Amino acid sequence: MRISIPGFCLLMAAAACLTGCGKQERNEAVQLAKTLTAKKADYASSNAIEKDFVSSARAWCAGITTNGAGRGAELDQNASVATQIAQSAVAVSAQLGQVRQAVDDQPLKAEYPRDVRNALITQLTQRQRLLQDMRALLEQAAPQFLEYKKVKTYAGDTYPDGIGKLNTMLGTYQEPEDAIATALGALKAKYGLSDSEL
Repeated sequence: MRISIPGFCLLMAAAACLTGCGKQERNEAVQLAKTLTAKKADYASSNAIEKDFVSSARAWCAGITTNGAGRGAELDQNASVATQIAQSAVAVSAQLGQVRQAVDDQPLKAEYPRDVRNALITQLTQRQRLLQDMRALLEQAAPQFLEYKKVKTYAGDTYPDGIGKLNTMLGTYQEPEDAIATALGALKAKYGLSDSEL
C-alpha cells in the first residue's frame, strides 16, 4: 500500500492536532486543579463557619419556637442574635462567592474541565442561595422582635413568622459535601494529575 505525500501530510496534521488538543485539555485541567487547590483553605474555612452558624441558629430557633420570643431584654437579645447570625450567613456566602469567582474565571474550552467547573459552580450557587434565604429571614425577624416590645399585650409566647420558616429550613439542612475535593478527585482521575503538578 502506498501513501501519497498529500495524504501523509494530512495524516500527520491530524495526529499533531489530536496530540496538541489533548495537551491543551490537560493543561486546562491542571490550571483548574491549581485554582481549586489554592481555594481549598478558603472553602474549608467557609464550611467551618457555616457549620458553626447552622448549629447556633438551630439551637436558637429551637429555643424560640419552643418557648416563644420572650419579653423585655430577651427580645433585645433575640434581635441581636438574629442580626449576628445573619452576618455569619453573609460572611459564608461572601467566601463561597470568592471561591466561585476564582473557578468561574478559568477560561476553559475543553468539555470535561468545563463540566467539572460548571458542576462546582452550580453547587456553590445553590449553597449561596440557601444562605441568602436564611439571611433574609433573620433580617426580617430582627426588627419584629423589637416591635413586640412596643405591644403592651404581647405575652412573649409567639415569635416572628420568619423564625418558624428558618427553623423548618434548618431542620432539613444537610451539611455540604466537600465539592472542591470531589472536583479535584475527578480531574486527578481523568487526567492522572499528581500532587506535584498542583
